[in-house]
Amino acid sequence: MKRSTLILSSFLALGLTAACVKQSLQSTYDKQTSYIENFVTTQMKADTNATLTRNGGSYRLNLADTLDRVYGERDSLREGGRVALWYACFTLTGNSISASNLVATNVREVAEQAKWKLTDSTIVFRLDTITVDKKLVEGLHLGLQGVQQYDQGFVLFTGEYGFGNISRGTIPARSALVYQFLIDEIFND
Repeated sequence: MKRSTLILSSFLALGLTAACVKQSLQSTYDKQTSYIENFVTTQMKADTNATLTRNGGSYRLNLADTLDRVYGERDSLREGGRVALWYACFTLTGNSISASNLVATNVREVAEQAKWKLTDSTIVFRLDTITVDKKLVEGLHLGLQGVQQYDQGFVLFTGEYGFGNISRGTIPARSALVYQFLIDEIFND
């Protein structure tokens, strides 16, 4: 076989392999999108006052969204602003979240329900303040934009808008993530 034919055959094989991997990855993200949409539908059926906001590849589901009637008009978090919040982060492997899929939280009760060992002194359960900018994982960055003080709900996104092909601590690569949140305060400096 000629060398040029061998090289061409190698490039074709690599191209086909890359196309198959890309198609498989897209299939994974499509399945995760289906999980997210089923989760959102279930939550919205249970809470008829819930509202859904999509921003890019991120879904934000605000529960019992009647807070403007209670607290009056509130400022919305803008790009570069900071948010003080309580949260629990779960990987989404089906149509619902469970304590067994908890990967991070700053809420002691949530950690206890997940049967986390709380003897580790590095675990801190306190209000967390983060800046909403491009340093955050993309799905969370997009999902938190527009939240208001006292909002509670979920930010959901596929692995495409999460950590992609990189594992982070207890979060496997390409994981769909759900952040359950309660907003304490926002700061738009």
